[in-house]
Amino acid sequence: MSENITIGGKVRLITLPPYLKTAEPMPMLRPADLLEIGAEGVVIDRRPGGYWGVRFAKGSFLLESQYLEVVETHLDTL
Repeated sequence: MSENITIGGKVRLITLPPYLKTAEPMPMLRPADLLEIGAEGVVIDRRPGGYWGVRFAKGSFLLESQYLEVVETHLDTL
């Protein structure tokens, strides 16, 4: 799925990881129940080790692509 994820794109959480890692300069581990399955966020950057920085309403976290799906945006064309 990571080939479809782009910086600035919207993604949805499809599975909860065992824990969440914050996307701060000094990352901290947080309980996974801070987010719910289906929560949508914006990709802010790509990190080493296969992680994506994603900003959700409850904060920014580092997640692997296996926990994310791209939210399709439908544009009306004439």
